[in-house]
Parts: sequence; C-alpha cells; structure tokens
Amino acid sequence: MPADTVVLATRNEGKLRELARILDTERLVGLDAFPDVPDVPETEATFEGNALLKARAIAAYTGLPAVADDSGLCVDALNGMPGVLSARWAGKHGDDQANLDLLLAQVADVPEARLGARFVCAAALVDPAGGEWVTTGEVAGRLIRERRGSGGFGYDPVFVPSGFQETTAEMTPEAKDAISHRGRAFRALAPYIQGKLT
Repeated sequence: MPADTVVLATRNEGKLRELARILDTERLVGLDAFPDVPDVPETEATFEGNALLKARAIAAYTGLPAVADDSGLCVDALNGMPGVLSARWAGKHGDDQANLDLLLAQVADVPEARLGARFVCAAALVDPAGGEWVTTGEVAGRLIRERRGSGGFGYDPVFVPSGFQETTAEMTPEAKDAISHRGRAFRALAPYIQGKLT
C-alpha cells in the first residue's frame, strides 16, 4: 500500500464513492483492502466521539492516515433520535429497510408540522504520526411518509432537505454531495486529507 494512501474506515461502498468524488482522488481505500481489520464498535455517545474512535483504531492498525465518520438522522419529534443509533435503529447494523420501516412507524401519528429532521455527520482524520482533526456538517429538512427515489442509502428516501422538493434519494449524486451533511463535513476536512495525499 503506497504511503500516501488514506484509509476510509468503512466497508460501505456508497460512502467510499461519495468521499472519492468530494476529494477528487483515487488514493483512497476502504476497509475491504484490509480483510483482517477488526470491527470497531461505535460505543461513544456523540457522532464526534464515534468518528475519532474509529479513525484512531484504523490508523493504529494500518499505520496509514485514517478517515472515519459517524452520521445519522436526528428527528425532532423523536427528541433527536435515532441519532448515533441510526445505522442500527431496528436492531441489526446496516439494515436500511428495517430502519426505515421502524422510523416511519414511530412517526405515523406525528403531525406534518412536527416532522422536522436533520442529517448530522462528524468526520475525523487521524494521522498515526500524530495529529487529529474533526469537522462536522449538517443539513436540515423534513421527513415524508412515503419512500421516494432509488439513489443514496439509509434514510435518504424519506428525507427532503430544506428548500428542496425532492428527497436526497431522488437527487443526482453531485446534487446530494453539494448539500449533504457528509459532503459538508468532508469538504471541511478535505484540506487536511489532501495534505496527507501530497
């Protein structure tokens, strides 16, 4: 592995493609390049804490600069939940369908006016030689009750960003990147990451 490679601490191909587009680089690898890397449980209570936890563990394991993020959907009517539990809201990590089903059931009786929500992302870069950076991004919007669109992943089919009519699952990847919580967090982190790629 070249020394100027940066590891993105995920096996989620959607996240890997998204960050590669935002950074406009090919020198980014996911955890699939390290088949024996241990899973890092997300045990912190904040997005920032989980992002740092994962980035530190992957940087230590690979000896390369590591980027990790933690993100989720915070729903007003659910007191900010699912929040850091977004990926495993229905119990099993990464079951988008079950997570969506549970969320929609939980807001079924919530009035339209109270369906405000926001996506939040914390992104962390940890350099094994020293240095840690954390940035955050968010996008406000509202939930809808019917899934729309086939792009994106996670809660995208039921989230309409403020100022838009389409869900983030109906947007082109480029349009979503321009406004997304992950896009904002990673663009803020990008100058630090680029410094590791040069």
